[in-house]
Amino acid sequence: MSDTQTVAINPQTLERIRAREAEILGKPPRVETVDRMARADEIIEATDRLRASLFGNVPSLSIEQVPQIMVTMMPFGTLWERIMGLSMTVMGPASRLAKRDQKLAILRTGWLLQAPYEFGEHVHQSKALGMTSEEIERITSEGSASPLWSDHERAILRCAEQLHANAAVDDETWEVLSRSLDAQQIFELIVLIGQFTLVAYFQNALRLPLEAGNPGLAAR
Repeated sequence: MSDTQTVAINPQTLERIRAREAEILGKPPRVETVDRMARADEIIEATDRLRASLFGNVPSLSIEQVPQIMVTMMPFGTLWERIMGLSMTVMGPASRLAKRDQKLAILRTGWLLQAPYEFGEHVHQSKALGMTSEEIERITSEGSASPLWSDHERAILRCAEQLHANAAVDDETWEVLSRSLDAQQIFELIVLIGQFTLVAYFQNALRLPLEAGNPGLAAR
């Protein structure tokens, strides 16, 4: 799923990535997966709804192609449906946030939480939208501190950083966001960051294995 990496990752960062992924992915998953063939119709239907809300009119996946996370989370029924529903709301056609803004916030959140599954999957999606490997490296290594971001992009990243560090957003960041986003969009941004904090929590805690082609925290 990952494009060819075009930037070098700092050796110290690579060591930290290896240690973090050994912590999360170096042990068996904590949830036994269901038999995907036995529940194929149910799994495909849920996957189709999620993909349609995020990517529009796309072909159905075969049961063999369905990502493992959709199979693993199926036993959680209503709660998993609610989690997917919120993701569809904050990322789908009803969202008024630009796709790039969404990805900046999700990638910074996934990196700060050191969430291999979330980060790697959203690197792949971000590059499909035109984000570069250099920008993704900048999100990880500098975040909002990089002088190369626009004021708007820096405020998106800073919002994610401040919510992660302090569960609040300061007046300066709010004022910059308000120059280009209305109240509905800022609220969506905050909920989006909260949603992908939640997603990182359960992916990490359940030790969900990476999908084939997801390089995890090394994705660029």
